Formats: sequence, structure tokens, C-alpha cells
Amino acid sequence: MIWGSVPVSVSVTNPDEEEHVRTDRAQRWVLALTSMASLMVSLDTQVVATALPVIRLRLHASLAALEWTVNAYTLSFGVLLLTGAALGERLGRRRMLAVGIGLFCAASAACALSPDAGALIAARAVQGAGAALMLPLALSLLTAAFPPKRRAWAIGIFSGVTGLAVMGGPVIGGAVAQAIAWPWIFWLNVPIGAVMIPLVQARIPASAGLRATLDPVGLLLATGGALGLVWALIRANGIGWASREILASLAVGLLLGVTFVAWELRAAEPMVPMRLFSSRAFAAGNAAGFCMFAVLFGMVFFMAQFLQAGLGFGALSAGLRLLPGWAMLAVIAPLSGSLAGRVGMRSLISGGLAAAAVGLTWMALIARTGLPYWQMVPPLIVAGAGLSFAVPATQGAAMTAVPPAEIGTASGTFNTLRQLGGVFGVAICAAVFAARGGYASPAAFVAGFGPAMGACAGLALAGAIVGLLVPGRTVPRRSIPAHDRSGAQRRILNLER
Repeated sequence: MIWGSVPVSVSVTNPDEEEHVRTDRAQRWVLALTSMASLMVSLDTQVVATALPVIRLRLHASLAALEWTVNAYTLSFGVLLLTGAALGERLGRRRMLAVGIGLFCAASAACALSPDAGALIAARAVQGAGAALMLPLALSLLTAAFPPKRRAWAIGIFSGVTGLAVMGGPVIGGAVAQAIAWPWIFWLNVPIGAVMIPLVQARIPASAGLRATLDPVGLLLATGGALGLVWALIRANGIGWASREILASLAVGLLLGVTFVAWELRAAEPMVPMRLFSSRAFAAGNAAGFCMFAVLFGMVFFMAQFLQAGLGFGALSAGLRLLPGWAMLAVIAPLSGSLAGRVGMRSLISGGLAAAAVGLTWMALIARTGLPYWQMVPPLIVAGAGLSFAVPATQGAAMTAVPPAEIGTASGTFNTLRQLGGVFGVAICAAVFAARGGYASPAAFVAGFGPAMGACAGLALAGAIVGLLVPGRTVPRRSIPAHDRSGAQRRILNLER
């Protein structure tokens, strides 16, 4: 029970004593509210998926406009995450979480009122800025509220709620778009936010602002670099990879990216402290998280459209038919936190992403017009289960590798990279799709869908390979003899580094 009247307890046995760790009322409120913030943010990355065909028709949007409907949110979300984390450290995490919820809900209303694709894309970018305040501060507040013995459990629940958003997003988006109208997928955020803001102020303990500084140069370089590369990926198939615009965009994006790294190495208060990447667990966890979200976002973007444009299902029917795969995130993610202590995060990351690669390759091979739905279910389950094991493991590998004083910065860095992974995943898969298919007919869509799923499988395989660099399972604390505990712990820390 997460927030019932009876405290949740767990026994931790070691040679000296049996220790009961309880979750008190304040911690349960923190867990509930931060998880709800994560659900809102994650839901809006997914809820649009099944509504994209409807938005394409109602707003006369092109493939590029559909990509920007997703990527405008994800890109602004990704590049502003570290700024959001820094604002939380400077002005107070609780206060800025409430501000982020307010901005997110105001932008949601603007999305609902958008008269054309351009206005929707602009509102989605502002919505991403609100999300950039919400998610890193939610994770920082959650991590700070729980002691190390309960932190993995809390993060598992947090990840499970995110899984519910992934699972429910396409269904909610499809149901609302089909039964009411697509703008209502955004109107849903407004009353939820109106309830959450006073609860956050009343139930989450205030945190004093620290002397955190912003890094505007780093922010501009990171934004410009990501925008240049994504712009090239989205535009290249329409105007040609050898065109001056694409070559210039790629060159500027790469140059700004290299300049960003050089700046961060020299900056007194860097946006992304490069010293964090001296930890193998942190570096590998972030790289695997980047690939994992590239797979997840690319898969979601096209799978819902395949069921509608390729197989002829309605928006709600498409969302419901995605449930077998998406349900794995809600079922498995909360369990993988405890499983990581037994088999190690490396096994969960590499094994999970390898399974996702198998499922997506399977999907790419069977894709055709008139495909019976039941043939989609096994690869959906395999891919969904694989991602479900990898999601909390990548987060755990990165977040447990840093000292408590740097949790906020590490959280922002991790979430920035995985959201940028989502942007690149959509852009890469869409570039592959556009080179082989289109929206002219179901056959044209399927012709591009198979290769797009193949690209997703390649990204998953890359993540599985990177995951092998995560340190192996550590020795459980209870197995360390009392007389040698400090020395053994030192040796474990050395191994983890």
C-alpha cells in the first residue's frame, strides 16, 4: 500500500541486527505527488500518439509537422531540464515544481485552442518548458525524501507510474480523439494541475534555495546543437541529404555540440558537469538511457499510426490494441528495482534492450497490409517487456553512482540525455520512414513502417551493447562481515568506479 494509513515496512537483515525501514506519511505524500507529476509529463509524450492521424486531417499537417508536434515538446523539455534543475536548487524545489505545473497546464490550454499546426507546435514547446521544471524536481524531491534502503523501492514505484502513463496514454488519446475531439487530450491536464498545485505547497516539505548558478552559454550551445541535428534529420528526405541547408544544419549542429562539451569542461558552474561522467556507471547508464528513449519514442510514434493508417483501426481501437506491449511497463517496471539487487543493473539493461531489439525486428519482418492483429501481440509483448526491465535499471545505474549533494544535477543530466534520445529516435525513424513510405495509401505507409521498426531495433541493440559497460552486481550489504564492513565497502566502491 503506497499511501494508506498503515506504514509500509521492509525488513533488512544483516549479521548485526534486523532493521525495519518505515515509510512515513510525509514520504507517502512526496511519492504520490512526484509520481503524479511524472505521470502528467510522461502522459503528454504518449497521449498524442493515437491522435496524430486525427490531428493530421483536422489541421492539414504534414509528416514534418507531426514530427514537430512530438519533437517541439520533447526538445524544449530535454534542453531545458538542466536549467529547470538549477532553478529548483536556487529558488527551492517545491516552489519551482508548483511553477512548472502551472506553466504546463497553461500551455496545455494553449495546445487545445490551437487553430493550426504552427500554433500547436509553439504551444507544445512551451508545454515542454513546464515539463522541464516538473520532472527533474520531482525526481530530486523523491530521491531526497527516502533513505538509501528505500530509494530503489520508491524509484521503482515512480517508474511504474510512468509506465502507467506510457500504457494509458495511447488509449486515453484515442478515446478522447474519437469520442470527443482531439483538443480534449490537452484540456485534461488543466483540472489535474489545479488540484496538484495547492497539494504540492501543503504536503511537500520546503527546500531552501541554494547558491546554484545558471549556465546560459551552455544552454544556448546545447539547444542550438540539438536543434541543428534534429532539423537536418527532419528536413533531409524532403529536400535531399546533399542540399546546402542540410549540410549546413548538420555542420552547425556538430560544431555547437563540440563547443558545448569544450565549454562545459572549462565553465566554473557548468550546465552538465563533465566530472560526473568519470563514473563508468553514470556514463553508461546515460548512454543506455539515450538509446532506450530513442527506441521508446520512435516505436510509439509509428506503432499507433500503423494500426490506423496501415491496418484501418480507429483511434480508440488502436490505443487498446497497443495495451499488451505497454502493459509490460506498468507490470514489470516496479519489480525490476528489487530484481536489480539480485541480478545486477547491467543484466537488466543489456538483456532488456536486446529483447526489445528482437521484438522490434520481429515486428518489422511481419508488417504488411491486412496483418491479423493477433500476430502483432507476441512481438509487442517481447519489446514491451524488454523496455520494462531496462527503464528503471538505466535510471538506477545513473542515479546511484553520484553523491547525494549532486543528485539534482545528475537527475537533470540523465533526463536531458534521455529526452534528447527521444527526439533523435523520432527524427531517425521518421527519416527512414520517409525514405521508403508515406501516407498516400495503407500500402505506402506499411512500406515505410517496416524499415522504421528496423531502425528502432538497431537503436535498441546499440543500447544493449552500451549497457554491457555498466558495472556488474555489487556485493549485498548483508553479506559483508561486521569486522570488515568498512574495508569491503571501500572495495565495492572501487569496483563500481
